[in-house]
Amino acid sequence: MERLFDIVFSATALLILSPLFLPIVIILRFSGEGEVFFFQERIGKNGKLFKLFKFATMLRDSPNLGTGTVTMKNDPRILPVGKFLRTTKINELPQLLNIFLGDMSIIGPRPLTPQTFKSYSDNIQSIVTQVRPGLSGVGSIIFRTEEEIMHGKNASVDFYDNVIAPYKGALEKWFVANKSISIYFVAIFITVWVVIFPKTRLIWTVFGSLPEPPRELKLVLRYER
Repeated sequence: MERLFDIVFSATALLILSPLFLPIVIILRFSGEGEVFFFQERIGKNGKLFKLFKFATMLRDSPNLGTGTVTMKNDPRILPVGKFLRTTKINELPQLLNIFLGDMSIIGPRPLTPQTFKSYSDNIQSIVTQVRPGLSGVGSIIFRTEEEIMHGKNASVDFYDNVIAPYKGALEKWFVANKSISIYFVAIFITVWVVIFPKTRLIWTVFGSLPEPPRELKLVLRYER
């Protein structure tokens, strides 16, 4: 059933948003390094690798520079136009094609690069790969400002590996254990809601049984029970 909704929603969104894509393509083609799309390997269902589609927002060789596939606040690898696209999440829209093709779902665990996927324990890795990764989801909603979190004393790969990744894994484990068509639609609604009201704490109210974040993350994630 979810796959049917994925196809309908992604096809409809691609059709409606197609007029927006053209000016973005033109701007990207004639700015920065001239790259329009960014294709990156991500871990999908059953551990299968697939190419994730995004609008290009960083230097072409960014995965081999600095902190690799972990992005920090004010990361110098981000291009001027890329900052706007990342802030508005417009850079994620080409993933609608990934959804239409069956690599992803509208809602699911965030698809990670092989580098960041290794930050999960073996147990979490096996659980997360039971389902299709999502354009949005519980983990994506809660960590929608991840780049802001990776700032100052938290701007390190160690902080990601030892604090962020374990809690992300706990959230994705919760999602897989509770996955249902109702959570699918509620998560879509909350995704739209947080775009309109970025400071909302709605997810903690709606999904009251979510794992509690570690002390280091409670304030930045606006945790409230």
